[in-house]
Amino acid sequence: MFFFWALQCNPVLFTDVFKFDPCTAGQNGSLFKAGATLPRPDGEKSESSIPSDAGNHASEAIPTLDSHEEKCLLLKLDAVFVPVIMLVYLSCFLDRTNIGNVKVAGMPEDIGASDAESSTAVSIFYATYVAFESPWAILLKKLTPRVVLTGLCVLWSLTTIFSGFITNIGGLYATRLVLGACEGGLFPGLNLYLTVVYKREEQARRVSYLFVCAALSGTFGVFLAYVLLKMDGIGGYAGIFSILIGLLIWFGLPNDPTNASFLNEREKEMMQIRAKQRAQYMGSEEFSWEEIRMALKDFKLWISGAIQFCQDILLYGFSTFLPSIITSMGHSSIEAQYLTIPVYVLGGACFLTLAFVYEHLCIRGPFIAFANIFGIIGYILIICPTGNGVKFFGAFLCAIALNVNVAPHYRRAAAIGFQQTLGNTASIVAGQIYRTSPYLLGNVFSVSALGLAQLLILIKWLYIRRCNMLKEQIANGEMQDKRRVKTGDRELDFKYHL
Repeated sequence: MFFFWALQCNPVLFTDVFKFDPCTAGQNGSLFKAGATLPRPDGEKSESSIPSDAGNHASEAIPTLDSHEEKCLLLKLDAVFVPVIMLVYLSCFLDRTNIGNVKVAGMPEDIGASDAESSTAVSIFYATYVAFESPWAILLKKLTPRVVLTGLCVLWSLTTIFSGFITNIGGLYATRLVLGACEGGLFPGLNLYLTVVYKREEQARRVSYLFVCAALSGTFGVFLAYVLLKMDGIGGYAGIFSILIGLLIWFGLPNDPTNASFLNEREKEMMQIRAKQRAQYMGSEEFSWEEIRMALKDFKLWISGAIQFCQDILLYGFSTFLPSIITSMGHSSIEAQYLTIPVYVLGGACFLTLAFVYEHLCIRGPFIAFANIFGIIGYILIICPTGNGVKFFGAFLCAIALNVNVAPHYRRAAAIGFQQTLGNTASIVAGQIYRTSPYLLGNVFSVSALGLAQLLILIKWLYIRRCNMLKEQIANGEMQDKRRVKTGDRELDFKYHL
């Protein structure tokens, strides 16, 4: 996805398996300072693996913030930034997946496209999506978030509007390629923006809001498709919504969040302090091939990428082709549009609920595996020769698994780039396995991917559990530290989330 962009943008948080554990970091979840010591169960202390001169701010005495004041600041930041970011991602995902809605509305027949050509139109979107992520993300650093994000939003909105006037498959291919090129910079751009607003331990919840929008886009998208089916001939004008969102970006996302106009002087001072605190664990922004090499040799990176590939088969296949799956049950195109609404609502609600639960428990793997069980059962109900009511219930179960698992598990820059690249490769596959009704191949492939994901999740859970045990034994003096690499996630201060 944005692998080469990741090489340029080092200060990206990484949660789940590569994360400092705020649950064990004291009352306020504060990070260990440079030269800090690690507590031992016996009350003694061992020297931290963080060098006393690490980072640009490590040697500075950074003041701590009052927890109540910081909580109020976070509420204010959320009230301003979260709605804007959610609406931006909503419009992006809406324009990306509406091809599934127009397919059941008769668009392929209108332009003379076969089932294979329609599937190709879904897949080629991600060719330019992957290719343009790096250039757009680099431009985000060279220009400003306001210019880049607003420009991208306006460009893909105009593309969506003009898609209403295509008359052949070549026009559809062209609009999908342009749409992918424009939307490729949004996700890395929003994540990079989050890293300059929130601390690492605060970002998981904010990222979860983005993926709730993926579910909301399904709800809003089918509602919009239902309305436009009643207003034949103006389908492309759905892109006007995204143009309005572009204006919201321009006025709602300041280039420098630490000096945002809605903050008072005390809050701006607190934002500056928080920026210094982030710098302690972000490290240098200078590019290092050695860091990239270490990341690519990490077993956790490869197995996490494989897990995300399996999960994204469900994400891109189910979210894009759900209207077609429901149509294959015998419902009309109009019925297929509004019957998807409760499915997406349930999925979004389950995702948001579990996101809050596993953030507080600092446990992720078991929740993902638990949600996958619902997806597996759901696909089995859809595949087996059961009644339409049972198949529709299966769609609800699939939505539970989908929206719990779409959020990527962020790590350092190279890791997130590579992992997302594997995830988007799944989107190309998904476009090819859902070709003709009743979509048996696509559904069987998806449930098989979830089954493989369960096995990989177990392997990963056992591996990082072993890593945590080794760190604990070293910190307790029970064994000698013979590891060659002791920085980054190898530091004893860092605890992997299971």
